[in-house]
Amino acid sequence: MSIASLIGTFFGTGHLRPAPGTWGSLAALPAAYLLHQLGGFPLLALATLVVSALGYWATAEMTRGKDNHDPSEIVIDEVAGQWLAIWAISYPAWSHDISITALWPGWVTAFVLFRLFDIWKPGPVGWADRKHGPMGVMLDDIIAGIMAAIGVAALAGFSHGVLGL
Repeated sequence: MSIASLIGTFFGTGHLRPAPGTWGSLAALPAAYLLHQLGGFPLLALATLVVSALGYWATAEMTRGKDNHDPSEIVIDEVAGQWLAIWAISYPAWSHDISITALWPGWVTAFVLFRLFDIWKPGPVGWADRKHGPMGVMLDDIIAGIMAAIGVAALAGFSHGVLGL
């Protein structure tokens, strides 16, 4: 397995069936937890940027000369997007010295919202998905991750502020 394939499939996760994108998103969660435990939000943020750049490169390498520019085994885009969605709980946990596991509803919400936006492709996610090449592959999941993070933050604000939970 080439380095590009190892990165693009997130260490082979993209070969799991059915729904490799969901498997990629699930595999991203323990990795995000580990990164947060090792270095808090700053390390997760840096790793997200690095994975996004490496994902672009790996996608370009894996699709070079092929008709399919977004094969299902490429899941590094889901990893980048899922990590972005997790930023909405990693940053508050890190900045307020809260155990990130105490924010477990945020983990569930980040996963569900990210998968929903990645599959449904509303607005800007769909726009990015229609772009061809590695940029389109990565960008739709990055936008879905940002939208999921905003959703997590909004729902946390509603839950804690309005409902008082």
